Amino acid sequence: MKKSKLIIIIIGVLLIGCIGYFIFHKEGNTVALITEKPHYGDIATSVTATGKIQPVDTVAVGTQVSGTILKVFVDFNSVVKKGQLLAQIDQSLFLAQVEQINANLQLAKSNLSYQSSNYNRQTELYKAGGISRADFESAKNQYEVARDNVNSVVAQLKSAQKNLSFTNILSPIDGTVLSRKVSEGQTVAASLNTPTLFSIAKDLTKMQVQASVDEADVGNVKVGENASFTVDAFPDDVFTGTVIEVRLQPAISSNVVTYTTIINAPNNALKLKPGMTANIIIYTKEVKNALLISAKAIAFQPDSTLGKQFKIRKVFLGNNKEKKGRINSKNETAPKPQKDSIDHKKAIVWKRVGDSLLPLHIKIGLDDDVNVQILRGITAQDEIITGVNTVKQSKNSKATEQSPFMPKRGGGGSGKK
Repeated sequence: MKKSKLIIIIIGVLLIGCIGYFIFHKEGNTVALITEKPHYGDIATSVTATGKIQPVDTVAVGTQVSGTILKVFVDFNSVVKKGQLLAQIDQSLFLAQVEQINANLQLAKSNLSYQSSNYNRQTELYKAGGISRADFESAKNQYEVARDNVNSVVAQLKSAQKNLSFTNILSPIDGTVLSRKVSEGQTVAASLNTPTLFSIAKDLTKMQVQASVDEADVGNVKVGENASFTVDAFPDDVFTGTVIEVRLQPAISSNVVTYTTIINAPNNALKLKPGMTANIIIYTKEVKNALLISAKAIAFQPDSTLGKQFKIRKVFLGNNKEKKGRINSKNETAPKPQKDSIDHKKAIVWKRVGDSLLPLHIKIGLDDDVNVQILRGITAQDEIITGVNTVKQSKNSKATEQSPFMPKRGGGGSGKK
């Protein structure tokens, strides 16, 4: 008898404990839908690249003659005009050569004068029969040689004078001196290769970016597309430009193939400097004032957990027939988007109507991974589901008040039980 009572007591205690555990630890889940309305804005697809900022036109100024730099009249960042004297090579040897050829010219002219008189005299004697034909032809030949010798010396003088003018290094364009590679007293030797003395940028208010575009992206880049870029010197400033050239010559580095793309960059504020590294975005497609929705709305698909709280309708894109009913298994999922064309794709978004979730067919355009362009299917007044929030609500406090099996705690500091 005692044994049976003990068993009953043990079973009762276990039953009370199970009931208490169930009451205190049971939680309810409430699903809150996250929705948004489509909005109007700009959207674009883009290609990213890096590149260097360079002047539109840079001229390397060299020298055609050898000698010692006598004077340098400009320095780095000097603004110069076309024809301005930049530097001067020692002219002493070239002046001496000009003077020597001038003396030779005077000698050649004197000889020509004598041979001309002799030729005229021999001509008169030959006509009178006073000399032979051989003597006449010899005088004629000496006259022609003297005349050609004068022409030769004149040409030599022009060459020497030109070389003398080359000792003055002049600016070929209006611009700014980017580099100076010589100093006074330095000797320059012009042999097979012309040494570069100065580098001059034509106009620093008009710059260009030489972007290296990956071969996987270059197919989308075309002349006339807009671009924007930033430089580390001005991280808060966004500079704009336009693609003006996509060069066909590839550049290969570590088996990575890139193509040089030229982007013009107005530089009226002169913030951009040659050699700066630019982080570039080329907008391959752009749409202004498009109806947009978050990309999360396209990715959202209701699952079986929502089927406990809402009625979910399915739509098959193949025949556009609807099928109503709850989703009670994992196999019953929303239909996947189907491609409609190269640029336009079909997709499904979900809208809540009462206690039902309705799928809506839409046609989408550009997708920048943040927003998606809506071409057809919904309006700016529709509220579209983009996700869910699951809120867990504990029933511990309510269960404690309702359970008659749990002992009550003592009052605050009274000591009574």
